[in-house]
Amino acid sequence: MLPSSRINVQLLVVVFAQFAGTSLWFAGNAILPELQSLLNTTGTGLTGWITSAVQIGFIAGTLLYALFAIPDRFRSTYVFLVSVMLAAAVNILWLLLPIKAETILASRFLTGFFLAGVYPVGMKIAADRFKPVLGKAMGFLVGALVLGTAFPHLIRGLGGSLPYRTLILSVSLLAISGGVLLTLVVPAKATQFSGSFFRLQTLFSLGKPSAYRPAMLGYFGHMWELYTFWAFLPALITYYQVQHPAIELTNSLWSFGAIAAGAIGCVGGGYLALRIGSAQVARYLLLTSGLCILLTPLLVTAPPILFGLFLVLWGATAAGDSPQFSTLVASHATLDNRGSILTLVTCFGFLLTVLSIQLMAWLVAHIGLSGWLFYILLPGPILGLLAMRWMR
Repeated sequence: MLPSSRINVQLLVVVFAQFAGTSLWFAGNAILPELQSLLNTTGTGLTGWITSAVQIGFIAGTLLYALFAIPDRFRSTYVFLVSVMLAAAVNILWLLLPIKAETILASRFLTGFFLAGVYPVGMKIAADRFKPVLGKAMGFLVGALVLGTAFPHLIRGLGGSLPYRTLILSVSLLAISGGVLLTLVVPAKATQFSGSFFRLQTLFSLGKPSAYRPAMLGYFGHMWELYTFWAFLPALITYYQVQHPAIELTNSLWSFGAIAAGAIGCVGGGYLALRIGSAQVARYLLLTSGLCILLTPLLVTAPPILFGLFLVLWGATAAGDSPQFSTLVASHATLDNRGSILTLVTCFGFLLTVLSIQLMAWLVAHIGLSGWLFYILLPGPILGLLAMRWMR
């Protein structure tokens, strides 16, 4: 058994690698003003498609990774390294080509495709190595994903006029450094895979009753809410500024603060799970984020300090339940297909995010943004809580 100090170092490295890799996710959203200018377009339609292109790519990638059992067939750290290097490469691909919407969306799609070997594979590495404290480990790991998602907004907020090319290149280099460090510090574990090259039965198993099914359904409800909240958070902050023209806000920094608060929810929920269990933590956070959705129309009329605290609470609870759902799924999946099950559950969760984001984008385009519009996210927490009511 490894000494606790060595385990802590390995967990820290896995967390950093996850943060660095997933910083690629919302890199496109952080440079939306430049993209709108380069493409001569305005409105929220581009926001929806920039985000959805990554999500759709991720869905396609996770589906193929799972069906070919890549997370279980090959050593996880190697899968992570190759995937994050490819994701970083295609993230900068559009910088080398003529600036067109099709080129940018293709780059975003491919980035999402190869992130299929980063986020769920990082969770598998944690599930394989930190099982006694898996809820806490997953809290740190998904917290890293949340910080990675928020990181481009921080760079943009602090950098001010930082060129978009510099931002995209910086994020890609950060992602590669995380993958290299993970491979050097965390030894690659031998696989225990046995089975066919193409495992379609793993896909069908998600529709059957299983020990992890309640957590899987709860995760789906959580995903209906989370990424649409993240994608339209800058638009919500802009809407608040329009309602309060005397108040000056830095949209990027406010967006970073609200999204990054999810890391606090993930880590705090991980420690709380050691005391009351992952299922209880997931329920409490899902309930709180649902209440935040209900309060959105009221809080957009509130003073800035109250509105800011509200966004932080929503950001913390909307993301904080994710690691506990992943913990429950990983704990109840068998060892030989754990990676594939985690990847497939993540795949279908992100499919729901595309539907949710596109629905929100369509409603914003035809009705206009308002606090009431975020009520379309409410079915996620409600259905998630119903699915989790019997989970122990």
